[in-house]
Amino acid sequence: MADPKNRPFLINKDGDGNVRLTVRTTRYNSQGYPLVTSQLQAELFKTAAAARAYAQEHFSARPGEYAAK
Repeated sequence: MADPKNRPFLINKDGDGNVRLTVRTTRYNSQGYPLVTSQLQAELFKTAAAARAYAQEHFSARPGEYAAK
């Protein structure tokens, strides 16, 4: 299971009511400081379940790796 603070998949709603998926990648520098990059996916989803299914299919996401905003 991913660290609760740095879950790699963020699911949130935009201003138009669409559900969006953001994929976050965490790397650590030589001092152990986390460097997080995030990439908003271009796809729009009607529900959070559809976004989770997309993440499972394209990024091999597992339960517990999602954060919601």
